[in-house]
Amino acid sequence: MTALDGRTALVTGASRGIGREVARTFAAQGADVAIAARSAEPLESLAEEIRGMGRTCVVVVADVLQEDSAQRIADEALSGLGTIDILVNNAGGNSFMSPVVGMRPSGWRKTMTLNLDSIFALMQSVLPVMVEAKRGSIINVASVAGLRGAPLMSHYGAAKAALISLTQSLAVETAQSGVRVNALVPGWIDTELTDFLRQNDAAENGVLARVPMGRWGRVEEIAAGALFLASDASSFMTGQTLILDGGLSAMP
Repeated sequence: MTALDGRTALVTGASRGIGREVARTFAAQGADVAIAARSAEPLESLAEEIRGMGRTCVVVVADVLQEDSAQRIADEALSGLGTIDILVNNAGGNSFMSPVVGMRPSGWRKTMTLNLDSIFALMQSVLPVMVEAKRGSIINVASVAGLRGAPLMSHYGAAKAALISLTQSLAVETAQSGVRVNALVPGWIDTELTDFLRQNDAAENGVLARVPMGRWGRVEEIAAGALFLASDASSFMTGQTLILDGGLSAMP
């Protein structure tokens, strides 16, 4: 039920980490893929790998922070693939920590634009295609920071919490049209974005002490969750939050 033969997918933030592995996994399961990110070189290397599997791969170099990027990403993906059956909104992140008092409004706005506004815009661009086709799966990559308080990262936690709420609302709006919308919530994952923590034993031990399974998650494990949400294996699932965090969110 996880086969994606004959389907097409658009994955943002696909140049590295989770997004890259999701695109690779989808292609291995039979999907043609459009991959989007800011950096051309890693996208091209991934595209070469995907084409080597016998799949079509469309490269879209774009910065989701730019106001007109959502429509351009959707247009280029549609031009190359013909349609979009699966949308994975993976582009996002956080570049700073700060208490609420003293946080620069510009930092707050940039975090919201990257993790919420850009996803809203891309969903608006892609949804009409899915609704017309009467099928589709949208997967919004959130964070455990959006499930509970996130001291010094209130900006990031607020954006991800809002994304989860948006996911639930849109799922109800589109349920009758055949479009499913779910959130995928990774915990601490071994990617380039968390390398800085592994370079410091105390920092790494502090992170893993909060994870009941006592280890970092792997990108392959998150990609497997995305495959489940994209495929017919989750055909009766919408408006839900799939948490893959080694038990972190279950901790008191």
